[in-house]
Amino acid sequence: MSRGDAARDPLGAALDLVGDRWSLLIIRDLLRGRSRFSELRGSVVGIASNVLAERLKRLEAAEVVYRRWYSQTPPRAEYILTPKGHGLGMAVGALLLWGERYTDHDLALIDLECGHRVELAYRCPDCETATPRGRLRIVEP
Repeated sequence: MSRGDAARDPLGAALDLVGDRWSLLIIRDLLRGRSRFSELRGSVVGIASNVLAERLKRLEAAEVVYRRWYSQTPPRAEYILTPKGHGLGMAVGALLLWGERYTDHDLALIDLECGHRVELAYRCPDCETATPRGRLRIVEP
């Protein structure tokens, strides 16, 4: 599959945008309410400041986040997820659930109302029913 073919594939296109080492970790922390550069630099363990700045610019250019200035002197901005960025919450949640199950970890995805861990489920919006994983296939439309 050529790079052009990958761009037509939805998974390939998504990975082109957020499939690097840092982007989903940045999105994870934006989903957790961290929005300022200094907060992200402190919470995304191991990321260099220049890499964080470059990833935020790329996510902004792709309209996954937008930058909002909260101080002019000195210039300071915070990064807010757009609706497109919030849509990545499902992908981040699915990867987090996989990591909970198969790796050592210190985070969990829980329902804030009941406090229990959650699981990912597929659902057909037309039939309004749950779709078992065994009935799923990736096909060309």
